[in-house]
Amino acid sequence: MAFSPYEILLAPFVEFEFMRRALVGAAALALGAGPIGVFLMLRRMSLTGDAMAHAILPGAAIGFLVAGFSLPAMTFGGFVAGVAVALASGLVARATLLKEDASLAAFYLLSLALGVTIVSMRGSNVDLMHVLFGTVLALDDAALFLIGGIATVTLVALALLFRPLVLECVDPVYLASVSRAGPVVHLVFLVLVVSNLVGGFQALGTLLAVGLMMLPAATARFWTSDVTGMIAVATGTGMVSGAAGLLLSYHLELPAGPAIILVAGGAYLGSLLLGPQGGLLRLAFPGRHLEA
Repeated sequence: MAFSPYEILLAPFVEFEFMRRALVGAAALALGAGPIGVFLMLRRMSLTGDAMAHAILPGAAIGFLVAGFSLPAMTFGGFVAGVAVALASGLVARATLLKEDASLAAFYLLSLALGVTIVSMRGSNVDLMHVLFGTVLALDDAALFLIGGIATVTLVALALLFRPLVLECVDPVYLASVSRAGPVVHLVFLVLVVSNLVGGFQALGTLLAVGLMMLPAATARFWTSDVTGMIAVATGTGMVSGAAGLLLSYHLELPAGPAIILVAGGAYLGSLLLGPQGGLLRLAFPGRHLEA
């Protein structure tokens, strides 16, 4: 039985409100998380995003323990926990011989174990799965406003801090020599990372929230070397991955969150092979000398 393009691409969003909500939520996540992922990649902090995604779990779990699936409680708890872990790992790195990546890994493992334990104390296995993998098909108005608000604040903050952020990626020593804004910019950036992970937690859970942040950013790097271009490609890839993942989950009856990340992963693998900026085929068959 043949299906028309309308039935495949548009009908699920036209006929079902929960699909439209999921699409809006995924698009808003991509709008805020895409640029953050690009700067994490350029600052060689890609794994930091993954660690911070798990760091929010105990705070969100405490919010769940106190108020059940309460959006304000879990959001506030996750944000506080994420910022606390970021600050604690930084302090440990500066006060001891331990490097920041090692201290962050230690806090991340502790946070993950503590969060799972807290959720298990009160909730069921279904509750734990919702916390870990999200409920993108069950986003309500409050969750959409939260995700949209975080995306808006992120874009405004990045517009204001764009130049020092880029300069810190390229030459942090020079930035430190001409301005004292470096530590403040770094702290604000970490807050933005945590905020977007908290927003992503509402839809994709703690285990997958970082996927829509880092996979589109890694994809963009194979298509352009310009920072603005990478942000545009990463944001577009995230939005397309959200829509395609939702359609895939609808037609094949797959979990929506993992389907979105699988599509983003497919875009990354395709770019790894075909991308003009360091893709495998480009490296294997380079053009003639001085050829564009």
